[in-house]
Amino acid sequence: MNELVKGKVKTVFSTSEPDEVLIQYEDRVTAGNGKKELNVKDKGSTCCEISSIIFKKLEEYSIKTHYLSNPTYNSMLCKKVDIIPLEVIVRNLAAGSIVRQTTLPQGKLFYKPLVEFHLKDDSKDDPLLTPARMMLMGYDPDTFIDTAIAINSVLIKVFHNIGLDLVDFKVEFGVDSKGNLLLADEISPDSCRLWKTGTQKSMDKDLFRNDEGGLMDSYHWILKKLQETN
Repeated sequence: MNELVKGKVKTVFSTSEPDEVLIQYEDRVTAGNGKKELNVKDKGSTCCEISSIIFKKLEEYSIKTHYLSNPTYNSMLCKKVDIIPLEVIVRNLAAGSIVRQTTLPQGKLFYKPLVEFHLKDDSKDDPLLTPARMMLMGYDPDTFIDTAIAINSVLIKVFHNIGLDLVDFKVEFGVDSKGNLLLADEISPDSCRLWKTGTQKSMDKDLFRNDEGGLMDSYHWILKKLQETN
């Protein structure tokens, strides 16, 4: 087993199967494209288990993902994909960068989910992409929008069932050896903004970003609730 990719919070290893990889979730939390980071006990296994539950739920709704199984608490066996260098953001409520960069107030409800695209490149600070720029780069936004909206519909229900509002989330996609477009990376409180239902109380990585504390208490609570309802 050889290390293929060392990311900020995950490490990808080869396996005996050429079309499969093992993704190990690390006990590390980062923010600001890695400018702020901290080692946190059990964080890797918690995010791995949360992601596994969500990937399996999405598969039930015919959304194709790279997920195969969980050999250990902190590792995920996945189909090997070539990651597309795009971050797809779906927003249901205004928070985070869209509030900082526009005149939209925190918590504004979007009656139609807003889908945004960013270049996946930390060295460029993941800039926002226009549809025209994406087309020039060789990517059709429509390829991703319908799937992103479908994922959003499922996640809204999943999190509503445990008392959370899905504010926004980031997903990434990859292409497998057969040319299939698959949902990849992870879906966890690291990649979702989650508020206690009807409030703006954070239950996600914003607790770390904003130095509020209680990160793992929230992550453990989310995992427990998901296990009870799925």
